[in-house]
Amino acid sequence: MNRLLTHIVLLVAFACGALAQSYSPTGFGEATPLNDNWRFTLDDDSAAIAPAFDDSRWQRVRLPHDWGRSLPMSPDAGSCQGYLHGGIGWYRCHFQAPTAECTYIYFEGIYNRATVYINGHRLGYRPSGYAPQLYDLTPHLSSDNVISVRVDHSRENDSRWYTGSGINRPVWLVSATKNHFAPWGTSWKVKSLTASRAVVEISAETALPASGSNVAIDILDANGKVVASGKGQTCKLTVNKPRAWTLDTPYLYKIRARLTVGGRVVDESLVPLGLRTFQFSPDRGFALNGQWMKVKGVCVHDDAGVLGTAVPAAVWRSRLATLKSLGVNAIRMSHNPHAPIVYSLCDSLGLLVMDEASDEWELPKRKWLKGWNQGRPGFEGSYDFFEEWIDRDVADMVRVNRCHPSIFLWSIGNEVDYPNDPYSHPILDGGTEGFTQPMYGGYKPSQPNAERIGIIAQRLAKVVRSLDDSRAVTGALAGVVMSNQTAYPEAVDVVGYNYTESRYAEDHRRYPNRVIYGSENRHDMPAWKAVRDNDFIFGQFLWTGIDYLGESGAWPARGSEAGLVDLAGYVKPQGHYRASLWSEKPVCYIGAYPRSGQGRGGAGGNRGRRGGDFVSSSAPASWNYADGQAVRVVCYTNAPTARLFLNGQPIGGEPVRDAQTEILYWDINYAAGTLRCEAGNGATAEISSFGQPVALSAKTVNEQPLSQGDVAIIDIEVVDADGHLVSLSDANISCFADPPLRLIGLENGDNRDTGDKNSFSRRAKGGRLKAYVERASMPQRQGAAAMPTSATPAVHFTTPLLKGIDVTLQLQ
Repeated sequence: MNRLLTHIVLLVAFACGALAQSYSPTGFGEATPLNDNWRFTLDDDSAAIAPAFDDSRWQRVRLPHDWGRSLPMSPDAGSCQGYLHGGIGWYRCHFQAPTAECTYIYFEGIYNRATVYINGHRLGYRPSGYAPQLYDLTPHLSSDNVISVRVDHSRENDSRWYTGSGINRPVWLVSATKNHFAPWGTSWKVKSLTASRAVVEISAETALPASGSNVAIDILDANGKVVASGKGQTCKLTVNKPRAWTLDTPYLYKIRARLTVGGRVVDESLVPLGLRTFQFSPDRGFALNGQWMKVKGVCVHDDAGVLGTAVPAAVWRSRLATLKSLGVNAIRMSHNPHAPIVYSLCDSLGLLVMDEASDEWELPKRKWLKGWNQGRPGFEGSYDFFEEWIDRDVADMVRVNRCHPSIFLWSIGNEVDYPNDPYSHPILDGGTEGFTQPMYGGYKPSQPNAERIGIIAQRLAKVVRSLDDSRAVTGALAGVVMSNQTAYPEAVDVVGYNYTESRYAEDHRRYPNRVIYGSENRHDMPAWKAVRDNDFIFGQFLWTGIDYLGESGAWPARGSEAGLVDLAGYVKPQGHYRASLWSEKPVCYIGAYPRSGQGRGGAGGNRGRRGGDFVSSSAPASWNYADGQAVRVVCYTNAPTARLFLNGQPIGGEPVRDAQTEILYWDINYAAGTLRCEAGNGATAEISSFGQPVALSAKTVNEQPLSQGDVAIIDIEVVDADGHLVSLSDANISCFADPPLRLIGLENGDNRDTGDKNSFSRRAKGGRLKAYVERASMPQRQGAAAMPTSATPAVHFTTPLLKGIDVTLQLQ
């Protein structure tokens, strides 16, 4: 075979230095990223506190960093954590102090139980892995400084899903004057909104009262023009002819607060502002800006497959945009506050957000601590610091995130009311009717009384409302029947039901003032019809939007495959099916599967029915079968009908619409070529037979300019001579990047791939592989062979399957 060299020149410009921040992530001062030049060791050595400690042999890392993702998977580890271990690790960073009256360090999140030191002085401890940590360095700074951080994730199975380990979110140095705004002290509420004017109440707290200080507040439009101004730490401003924040046009203003002392500006706070209103009704559901609508939501976790929980902004942007393209309009941050960038992306993309505080309260839940379904579950968790820290953790969630216009619900907890896990109540002796979760037996007087749930819910809801009364408080209930006997449902404004569609109508009659929605739901059609066909149910959140690590089944399994999108960010067939139910744009997707034998199961499909009776909602977009083989072709579309063509000729006649799934289908015999579907709404889809693999194809997902630290997302495909994806290929593909480019991961989306996540090679799944390449200033990986820096750096992909094939992407 002749050597095939494909050059693809990408329009990706690398800027020098980090992107300038439009506002400080802490709401005061001037923030500078502190993510480079960290050292790390997976060891516990208390001597690392000392400034003079020699850390030169430690691994050099760039933050965010999740050490867990780099560890080998083991069947002896807990399935809840995706068979990955935790441990205790140390981080150190040497830096020069900025010239400022005050210097702070801000960690967006450290998982978990982190203790932070500066030059040997203990700054503080925070057990939650999702809480912000802000410390004043000023009294302890010298000319040369060392930050030391001890991270204790030795209770490695403390969550029901993969959490990651380490400083897995960005870090910032914040410079400020002594007189500055309070951390996250600038906030706003939309008091009224019409087509002609909006009234916004704004508050800007200061950290240190000073004589002669004044606060001036402006509202700026998207072009930076001042559209309203006022004075004082609290004021009401009017925006004439406002542009509302909507799901289709998420227009963002900014609030600029300026603090002056003696006539000189000493601090400035910039926060996003979206002009929108929320309304909830027990009979009509939910309205955004006065428009009643259905919330079509999905739950998401923090990880991104091979990247672990240190997920770059570009990856989150791509994933959220993909979900929105499927008709998703809301994201549930399950089951903890997420990285700040995720909220900002939801603001700009037009996605509603349900923010959530915790999955566990005062007592632990059952978890598989070793393997899956082996022995008896254990009880590691975050319960041991609940009483001391939960009020502050909930308050920080609200205070840090309340300026994001996308957030419309504050959730104080998820599934803390499992029957007998741990709470119990006499109603459990009434049988299993109405329960959709495991009950672990009837009433157990020895277990904690379920009334505790209501008491805690009242306490946490009060914390939320003390900081923000402009949004609804909610909770995701697992044992609704039991919780109805407590104060929990009345403690919140909106009640989430997890997998309990069977209770909707009855509880709507029994509790006519209760606002109900599905806070966690299956993908099946009955669950959606329960929302679609009832005005009093305002929406649902599917479990899940994206496959995630942890909560795994039997080894080998990295995680859960419940998503519309897989670990590599590729849309699954069930994602296209969901688009046919949710999207307001024309949708057309076709897939096929053999009619003989047991049909494939799938989210929303009719499991257990055979052959021609089976209508799958997870049919692959594949067209390679034996000549004349009986095949069922399905079409996921929001059009009333569609036509099918094989090699340009009509085939199959009028489609049949399945009564249970509303899927269109044809039963035909296979012939090679191109199968094309034309839906009645103008949308089309094609699938083609493929030949032998002859080449690799590569393209970037994100083509916006990248700066140092940003990540390019590259799709690699194995293709035939006509450029068709060879969807049966599992070729091993290697990736090499010229400095200053750095490969940070290869992901194929295969939940059962337990291979080395640090490798430069990975096999394709379905003929596809995704590469994540970062522009970095540090060496690619310790021990890696040095490569000459190219004037035009490139990424090279090769595979032994196709000898001599080399696909090169040049980045300039």
